[in-house]
Amino acid sequence: MGEEQDESKKHVTLETELKSSHISTSPPEHESGPVATPPPEKTNCLQGGDHAGLEIVVTEKRMALIKAWEENEKTRADNKAYTKISAIGAWENTKRAEIEADLKQIEEDIEIEKAKQREKMKNRMAAVHKEAEEKRAAIIAKKGQDLIKVEEAAAKFHATGTLPSRLFKCFGY
Repeated sequence: MGEEQDESKKHVTLETELKSSHISTSPPEHESGPVATPPPEKTNCLQGGDHAGLEIVVTEKRMALIKAWEENEKTRADNKAYTKISAIGAWENTKRAEIEADLKQIEEDIEIEKAKQREKMKNRMAAVHKEAEEKRAAIIAKKGQDLIKVEEAAAKFHATGTLPSRLFKCFGY
């Protein structure tokens, strides 16, 4: 019971101090004319009794819950965005790896095709070289045959003493 008396004494002394002080709890009035009324101030827990103090506590609790909810929702939105951004980053990395693998496969295919074409070109060059050698050999053989014919004809002309018919056609012989 002694505690209740101490609290009531404190309550009474605070009320008397507020009344005796020159601090006004009402907003100052402007002399310039009608102005929009300011929002109502928080009621002092000493003026309205126990219910006013309880209302303030309930209001503050409600505001704290709203603020906590707001922070929670912001955090959830941040986490959701972070998760989606991470998923997009992973997707991008996967796609890049697939594209690089495709590019590497294409490069390997190109190298294989290049080697095949190089081999074909070498074979064609070898065929051309072989054909050229055959033509040279044919010309050398023909040259040898022509030289033998010329030598036989020259021997015949020497033996008979006649002149060849195609010799110096431009001179009339």
